[in-house]
Amino acid sequence: MRRLLLTIATLSVLLVGGESRAQVPLATDMTGKEGLDIGTSTSEIAITSDFRGADLTIFGAVTNSDTLLLAIGQYDVVVTLEGPRDDTTVRRKDRLFGIWVNRTSMTFERMPTSYSLASTRALSEVTKPQTLTQLGIGTDHMALTPTGYLSNAANLKDFREAFRRLKQTGGLYQGEEAGVRFVSSSLFKATLRLPANIPDGVHIAHAYLFKTGEFIAERELPLRVIKTGLEDSISRAAHENPLTYGMFSVLLALITGWGASLIFRRD
Repeated sequence: MRRLLLTIATLSVLLVGGESRAQVPLATDMTGKEGLDIGTSTSEIAITSDFRGADLTIFGAVTNSDTLLLAIGQYDVVVTLEGPRDDTTVRRKDRLFGIWVNRTSMTFERMPTSYSLASTRALSEVTKPQTLTQLGIGTDHMALTPTGYLSNAANLKDFREAFRRLKQTGGLYQGEEAGVRFVSSSLFKATLRLPANIPDGVHIAHAYLFKTGEFIAERELPLRVIKTGLEDSISRAAHENPLTYGMFSVLLALITGWGASLIFRRD
């Protein structure tokens, strides 16, 4: 009898414990924090020799968003497309004996070769400048870090301004306010401008989510840009087989010169 009562008590404890554990959901996000997802229709863009620039559309979605805050415009999205990173040298010319020559230069390490930006509104209205600098969003907030020894801090400011000016004038750095808009309660569409001289290689699309000025989430997506056509074939041949390319160029020049002499010679 005592053993039977002990068995009944043990089963009661197990049933109560199992029932209480079943009330706690498994693998559930209890924080309810907003998230971000982005995507494109293609992972590769082919650029032909007659490419004059185009618009790239990136779609995304905000997860776990507050419908009220979304309705009153408290969510902001910034989307950027960064080209392959490489060291970039800026040179300054001075007059020397009446001739303009390169006198000084400064190299900035690991800078995007191209940069496009789109946002729901002006960056100054999205968040604080300190946050933009920490995240490196916008041409004015990039970390322009020079390489080597820096002798004059005043020159650094001038070269940074020159770097931004040259990139923007060449069309490689550009941004568009209001280039991101919500198409539904949580879906958004971003339009980025691809310049005509966009470099080939792996580009990275970044999407940043802000709520009432605070940074919430970030996503990135690789996008490959490849150049096609005759010009690309010639460029690859010059880099992959420089000796053969050089010999062919000399032979072509000789044939062209000989042919021109036959056509235009005077009898």
